Amino acid sequence: MKELITYIARALVDHPDEVKVFEVDGGRTSIFELRVSKQDIGKVIGKEGKTAKAMRTIISAAASKLRKNYILEIME
Repeated sequence: MKELITYIARALVDHPDEVKVFEVDGGRTSIFELRVSKQDIGKVIGKEGKTAKAMRTIISAAASKLRKNYILEIME
């Protein structure tokens, strides 16, 4: 899942080398913290949060197959 988030984020931003994803693992739920450069934060969030919502939808679809809950947090 971490690779999927990294792949999507790198495709969206201008500075793909600065994309970092950290995983905080809990029993059935894992939280992924996505960090990008300050110039790219708007590209990851998107207009009215639509890009972030789309990323969360893709992650939840993949998570349902693995029977686990994943939360994506976009950090500054």
